[in-house]
Amino acid sequence: MKTLLFPGSFDPFTLGHYSLVMKGLQLFDHLIIAIGINDQKKPYFSLEKRLEQIAACFPDQNKIEIAHYTGLTGDFARQKQCAAILRGVRSVADYEYEKTMADFNAGVFGLETLLLFTEPDLSYIKSAMIRELLRHGKDVSAFVPAALVPLLNP
Repeated sequence: MKTLLFPGSFDPFTLGHYSLVMKGLQLFDHLIIAIGINDQKKPYFSLEKRLEQIAACFPDQNKIEIAHYTGLTGDFARQKQCAAILRGVRSVADYEYEKTMADFNAGVFGLETLLLFTEPDLSYIKSAMIRELLRHGKDVSAFVPAALVPLLNP
């Protein structure tokens, strides 16, 4: 069984994230959506809420595992015996960052990174944008999977 790791903060999980998961499932037998815990960041949603939100998006999907980890993504991927890491690219700036990280994970951990491009109509969606809208009491239903709307909107 080939496993793909999709790491991120997912604060919150967006339509772009959802799209990447669905693409990844077409290519791999098993996909792990893993929330990386970074002590340097203060998330908007608690770890428990983010895990709940992701689970709500995939209630009957037996090919998906939802997890969290601390430390290096490459160490977690190796521990879970992942064949590759999934990352999304929205722009040239994303590409430059993701290429550097892919090279690092290949060099240090021997892991391949699968870069998938976001659909053009989703490329402007960022979790930071959604958090800002939520802070101001705005509706975010156009930017997140439908299952998240009741969990996010005021």
